[in-house]
Amino acid sequence: MRIITAASLVAICGILTGAPARADWVPPFKGNDTGGIIAFSMATQVDARQLAVDHCAYYGKVVKFLAVDPQPGGYISFACRWVPYGANARPLRSLY
Repeated sequence: MRIITAASLVAICGILTGAPARADWVPPFKGNDTGGIIAFSMATQVDARQLAVDHCAYYGKVVKFLAVDPQPGGYISFACRWVPYGANARPLRSLY
């Protein structure tokens, strides 16, 4: 019984070492209630501004773009801010 357990443990470890960890992979759009990033390659295909506005409006906030790295592998970063004082209504969320 110990030989079978040891052999299966060795086989499982061999399979797991051959699989990639994927620790460096980031999705093309990632964000939370404080902001997010959009891959520049995705931004050339879709409207990145509208994507960020919809994302922040989901949390009841407005978008502020922070930086653009316009090269392959670069990102567009944005922050979600509270609605400024004096605004009459919350941000509108568009249907997509």
